[in-house]
Amino acid sequence: MRILKKWLVLSLLSIGSAHLAYANEDLSYQHVQTAQGVDADVFQIHDLSKLRLFLDDQREQLPLLKFKNIQQQLQPCETLDFAMNAGMYHPNYMPVGLYIENGQQKQALNLDEGWGNFFIQPNGVLAWNTQQALITTTQDFQKSNFKASYATQSGPMLLIKGKINPKFTPDSSSLKIRNGVGIKDHSLYFVITRNRVNFYQFADFFKDQLNINDALYLDGSISSLYFPAIGRQDQRYNLGPMLALIHSNECHQ
Repeated sequence: MRILKKWLVLSLLSIGSAHLAYANEDLSYQHVQTAQGVDADVFQIHDLSKLRLFLDDQREQLPLLKFKNIQQQLQPCETLDFAMNAGMYHPNYMPVGLYIENGQQKQALNLDEGWGNFFIQPNGVLAWNTQQALITTTQDFQKSNFKASYATQSGPMLLIKGKINPKFTPDSSSLKIRNGVGIKDHSLYFVITRNRVNFYQFADFFKDQLNINDALYLDGSISSLYFPAIGRQDQRYNLGPMLALIHSNECHQ
């Protein structure tokens, strides 16, 4: 039997005002508002073995597009607990950069120059296997020997070794709903804002509120969340790569 989920009402925490929190054996959640004006949902993943990437229907080889279609790819004993868009994609929904799903590379590392957020340098890669996760610049990932079960390339990097990307300016007027991912103590932290923020504000949230050193931007404007525990099952946009936390009861073959 699955451990019951617990809701906790929190007072003021070191990472800002956390209104509601949730935790189970797979992930922890907090809704955080900061004095700097960022209103965000934060998810810490506890078990990397339950985190996957999804792109196409495995039977028809067509893009899944919506979070609700992920459930159709699962075994009856598996349930979708949490999902988020996982990187930028072309009009045909194929990833712009590196994409590895279940150990199979479906898109190569993108080292090109171009226009748009993906190509703001440095961009980077989120990769993980059952034992560990990695967020690093594209150039450093290319040099590494990391054995990824899953990987998605996006850009720009928000934080590089504790430093905010120098391409960002605090007074930028480019305000969007944004989502990204950071890493600390081998745990992944996924963040999606509820209000429109600029790149600098978003990066600063990871740095000063979550004490994270390396973080990667996933996307903006289309940023979407599936987390029924807080009433979010976003369906407004068609999506390319999606990451999802899958809870599995004992599956019998």
